Amino acid sequence: MHARQLVAWERAGLISPTEHYSFEELGRLRTLRDLQATTRISAKSIRASVDAMQRVGGMRNPLMEASAVRRGSRLAFRYGGALVDPLTQQLAFDFATTTGRQLSVVRAGGHDPGRQAAEVQEMFLRAVKLEENPTTIPAAMEIYEEILAIRPEHAPALINLGTIHYNLREYEAAEGLYRRATLADPDYALAFFDLGNVLDEMQQLEGATAAYQKAVALVPQYADAHYNLALAYERQGQRRRALRHWLMYVRLDPTGPWSSHAKDQARKILNAEKLSIVSRGGRLVKVAG
Repeated sequence: MHARQLVAWERAGLISPTEHYSFEELGRLRTLRDLQATTRISAKSIRASVDAMQRVGGMRNPLMEASAVRRGSRLAFRYGGALVDPLTQQLAFDFATTTGRQLSVVRAGGHDPGRQAAEVQEMFLRAVKLEENPTTIPAAMEIYEEILAIRPEHAPALINLGTIHYNLREYEAAEGLYRRATLADPDYALAFFDLGNVLDEMQQLEGATAAYQKAVALVPQYADAHYNLALAYERQGQRRRALRHWLMYVRLDPTGPWSSHAKDQARKILNAEKLSIVSRGGRLVKVAG
């Protein structure tokens, strides 16, 4: 997880500044990372929904005690068989979690998909907790492997196991797992972002660029993906293409040290190449250098 993202969440009041995170806080960070990669909801809107859910639901940490889902431009929370919109205090019947169980038929000695899903979720949370301690990471890896033996297309397990291999500098193993995650869930921008990161480490810049492009195509407001895509373009000498993504990053995260770096890079490109920008009407406008 990039330090610049932690700083942005701290500014938005979603996390408290600290150098060490507890298991509960790590779980919150994972949820925020997934929300950023899969929705266009701003950090300010997430904060408003979380604060409202704390008041309405009496929860201390809604991002851990309930499942956050996108509902329009806001977050709703899946809790107790209902979807709760804390800002409007409206409840909606949660078909996503109940319909499948109502329609499933379990024969004697048969297989209950709902029960298996609950078991897999429990295993996943246990593995995430084991990741907190470096000495228990091997145990976490074993559980992720068990999950994938049951559900080979479990994208979160693929990503988490891939990230463990990535942190161990086992890049080929990480690449394989991230690629499986992109196939398991082609709309999961985080999978493509992580794939881009590992391909970048392996000096496969064209592949990394393609992965970052896919991430920003899925979630155009994915600031970190724009930042890394700009870096990848610059390393390939494609400074004009990098410019667009430096500017987009500044637009999405206008303050902070990484925003300053993005502004500096954009300014250098404009000054060095004296670019002309085509206006919407087709008229060429000279950029002041």
